[in-house]
Amino acid sequence: MNKRCVLRVTSIITLCFALLLTFSLSAFASGSGPFHFGFKRSVNGKLPSIDQEGFKELLKKHGAVFMGDSSKKELYMTFDNGYENGFTAGILDTLKAKKVPATFFVTGHYVKTQTELLKRMTAEGHIIGNHSWSHPDVSTISAEKLTEELDRVKTEVTNVTGQKEMKYLRTPRGIFNERSLAVSKELGYTNVFWSLAYKDWDVNAQRGSQYAYEKVTAQLHPGAVMLLHSISRDNAEALGRIIDEARKQGYEFKSLDDMEIKAP
Repeated sequence: MNKRCVLRVTSIITLCFALLLTFSLSAFASGSGPFHFGFKRSVNGKLPSIDQEGFKELLKKHGAVFMGDSSKKELYMTFDNGYENGFTAGILDTLKAKKVPATFFVTGHYVKTQTELLKRMTAEGHIIGNHSWSHPDVSTISAEKLTEELDRVKTEVTNVTGQKEMKYLRTPRGIFNERSLAVSKELGYTNVFWSLAYKDWDVNAQRGSQYAYEKVTAQLHPGAVMLLHSISRDNAEALGRIIDEARKQGYEFKSLDDMEIKAP
């Protein structure tokens, strides 16, 4: 074999190895993330699904949940509180009047600026969950940094409210990877995603309480973990009607602490 042939064969082998390595790394990355949580929405009572998203087994492995028992007409109300926009007090008023428990996932900014609302949440029987201190993309930070983010929220919430436990985590923007799931699980957290949501977080694109009411009630399903943002005027104004309609359909509102069967 002449020198030119040897070089050609060597080049082909090198190229094949590079392609194989790229494929292997890609496969590894796709299996461990990062992922941006998404789901197939409930339509006409059909259960939502994450089967097509590529991360179901990963969530199952690390004990994460996105909905409860799909055989029971139970709903779990959750709110993300990154900052205050003037509506949380009204939301709490409605929850109190309707006797509905909720979980509020808070950031460091919220903890620092809304101590009275935090105290009211726990005093009225709601759960405060962890939404991280600085709202980072948790798939890009180290295990040590993630631990610091979560511990700081937990410590400050305890200092403000006296709530001793913090068991539930919602990662910012629903972004996660296997490391974030594993680290948070080791710290004692259940990662809580959602099976009912709509685009409610844009304060410059609120479309009225009727829109919120229709978007939420159209997705009601047994075991739903409802994600709402407290910064939404539409949510605050529609919440009472949403609760009434859900109960009219035979649903019962439960605390995350009451969730017995969890999916995936």
